[in-house]
Amino acid sequence: MGLFRRRKPLHQRLLEQAGLEVPQADARPVIAGSREPGIHGIARQRDWDAVATVQAPDISGDELAFDVLPDRTVLVDEEVGDAPLAPLADAVERELQPPYRARAVRQSEDLWAVAARAIDVVQLPGRAGETIELSVRGGERVLSVDGAREFGSDPELEALGAGRHRDYVVRAERLDGDWWEVKVDPL
Repeated sequence: MGLFRRRKPLHQRLLEQAGLEVPQADARPVIAGSREPGIHGIARQRDWDAVATVQAPDISGDELAFDVLPDRTVLVDEEVGDAPLAPLADAVERELQPPYRARAVRQSEDLWAVAARAIDVVQLPGRAGETIELSVRGGERVLSVDGAREFGSDPELEALGAGRHRDYVVRAERLDGDWWEVKVDPL
């Protein structure tokens, strides 16, 4: 045996003796002193269900946020001008049917980019408040309206949650009049 002979590391010798393959070196390229990352983790949830660009020179402002109800009623957060938002809504509705929440941003003098995501809405006539939260866990119900706890329950919201999960929380936020946006999450 020579003086400068290099032996294999113990972990490689043990793998070979066991008849296992010795792992190969990482083949990812080294950039700026570190390995280029591979694809890993859980994919991020999409922010938008539909994205489009549309020519709409008559619409004022630089940004718009609006909701479209199932009956195609358009609810605008802050109205700038009196031009109809139909071109923006029509562009979204090539891919996504109402109800949805949309945001539009002016790209140039005539061009707008509009993105939208579907929302769940229900009509709850005669309800007070701006927010309702109903949670059901193990048969126990807790109802709060605008953050204040209420007695009883809400049959429509309870039916909506029970149709999806055994234990759940339903959050409802008033959009306009009797129209409410609802979100149902499991507990």
